[in-house]
Order: sequence, then structure tokens, then C-alpha cells
Amino acid sequence: MPFEKFDRSQLNILPLNERIHDVDLAKVFKDPADHTPDFTHRDLPELAKSVWEARRKHDAAVLMMYGAHVIRTGNAGYMIEMMKKGLITHFATNGAGSIHDYEFAMIGETCESVAKYISEGQFGLWKETGIINDIIEEAAKEDLGWGEAIGRYIWENNFPNREKSVLAMGYHLGVPCTVHIGIGNDIIHEHPNCNGAAMGICSYNDFLIYAQSVTKLEHGAFLNFGSAVAGPEVYLKALAMARNVAHQRGERITDFTTAVFDLLEIPEDSEHSAAPPKSDPRYYFRPWKTILARTVADGGRSYYIRGEHQRTVPALCKMVMDMDKE
Repeated sequence: MPFEKFDRSQLNILPLNERIHDVDLAKVFKDPADHTPDFTHRDLPELAKSVWEARRKHDAAVLMMYGAHVIRTGNAGYMIEMMKKGLITHFATNGAGSIHDYEFAMIGETCESVAKYISEGQFGLWKETGIINDIIEEAAKEDLGWGEAIGRYIWENNFPNREKSVLAMGYHLGVPCTVHIGIGNDIIHEHPNCNGAAMGICSYNDFLIYAQSVTKLEHGAFLNFGSAVAGPEVYLKALAMARNVAHQRGERITDFTTAVFDLLEIPEDSEHSAAPPKSDPRYYFRPWKTILARTVADGGRSYYIRGEHQRTVPALCKMVMDMDKE
């Protein structure tokens, strides 16, 4: 006998204009044309050179996986410039990253006070954001990926900030932007119109698109900004698939660069090339053992750069774009 399930028809969904927003796009968005990065790191020039060479010397893939805070802190302008110039070939995020992108594009604001709205039982229950579920249900019928579906909707509905949306610009420019969800992780999963099967189809399509990009990682680069779980885990499985096929063809995917940008205090020198012992709590920080150590053990190189995303993303992107002008 099935267990009792929650009846979502009981939920009170309010219009988004009744929500107090914590982040204003106009205040956080950084336009590369008039913004000067203020972050430096000893390894940044070497990493930037690896990214530039991956594209201009080897025509290899450069993938950027990012957590939702990267969008919330206004870095889309730099990411889109890298996209336009062909310096990053694939963008990937989690469900929350796509939601912030969508809300910014639609109303120029995002983020709610979790403390306030969870107390009131209203957290995440906003009508216009829930439209994402309808977009995904239709996209599943077309066998599309999540990122393309949201990007297409933003672009074709002419959202006011569509040119500041990574997903919309990816759709417009034909650059893959994929979304890797976890069921129950995101506010739209609370809504009565959420279709789990449709979500699975679209996000799994994105995983396969991502895995195809990873097949082009030899001599390329993988950049992970603030994604502590989805970033390393999606990358790990995709790399296993890509290497499996490469080995059958007598090929290798070993010579590439990885970089993790985060805030945890871990060694920023060659010591991070080996995973910490299991007795060290930092062993469970997956980006270290997966991205910095295990997957580059056969010939790659890795970098750990500690800093806030609103400083590190612009700094790396500007350095790569400056190299491209020379």
C-alpha cells in the first residue's frame, strides 16, 4: 500500500511582487566594459594562460560549473563576454542557479529572506517563479535540456534583462548551458505544477549534453566556482563516461587543467594534488579530492584559488580576455 503523500493543492501560492527581495540586479551586475577587478592570486596568470591556450591553441573544451551564488553576486556580464568570445564553451549550474538567472531576467531582483519566509510558511511559494515548472513540462515533450528550455523562454518572451542572463544568451548564441538538479532541492519543487518526470527528462538530457562536452576536455579546462556537490559529482560521472569511450578508441583524456574557486582554507600549492586523509574533515570537501586530485592524477594540473566569487570570476575572465587581445 502506498504511503500517504503531501497534498500540494492545499498550498497558498502568492504573486512574486509581494515578496521582499534581497538582491537587486542593478546593484550587483558587473559590466566588463566599466568594471575593474580587484583580485589577485599568484596562480591566476598561469591558470588564465591554460584557459586561453585551451581555446586558441588546442580548440578544446573549457567548461565552467558554478553554484547559485555566482549568479546572485552579479557575474553574468563577465561570463557572457567569455561566451561571446568563445573562451568558455559550456556553462553548467544547479537548479538554484537557473532560478536566480530566470528571476533576474524577469524582474531584475532575486533572493528572499529564508529566515522570514520559512517562519511564515511562504518560502519559495511564488507564482511567477513556479512558471519554470510549466516551461520544463513543455520542454520534456520536446526532449530538450533544462538550460536550453529556460534560456529559450527568457529570450523568446523578451524578458527585460534577457541580455544579462547566462541561460538566455547561451540559447541565443548556441552555447550549451546545462542545469543539474537534485529533486527536492529547489523552491519550484514545492509547487503543485511540479512534474518530477519532466524534470528528470530535461535535467538528464543536460547531463548527457554535459558529458558530450567533457569528451572534448583533452588539452582543455574545467573551472568549478562554488559548487561543492553538484560540480564535482556531475563532472566525475561525465568524465568516467568520456574516458570509457576514449579508451575503447585508444585515446586518452588526461592532459587538461582543473581549477576550484571557493572559500575553504586548503593548501593553495602542490599539496592539494593529493586528497587529504579520511581523518581530515576536509576529505569530505568533494572539489578537493575529485577535481584537484583524483581526476588529474594521470597527467593534468590543478589550481585552488580562494576568494569571493564577485572578485574571482571577474579577475579570471578579464585576464583571459586581455590575453586574447594580444
